[in-house]
Amino acid sequence: MSMEWHLAELERRHNALESQIEEAQHHPSIDVVALTELKRRKLVLKDEIVRLKTDSVH
Repeated sequence: MSMEWHLAELERRHNALESQIEEAQHHPSIDVVALTELKRRKLVLKDEIVRLKTDSVH
């Protein structure tokens, strides 16, 4: 697996989570625990994306 492919896959998953979060926020019966978990997973992906981009520059 190339670095570019891995980075693209992480970004795809990050965007998918962002869409899920936006959709969940529009439902009146929002599950706060589930929403928090989605946000946590999105942040983990973002941190990994930033780390990979930073490592590839150096």
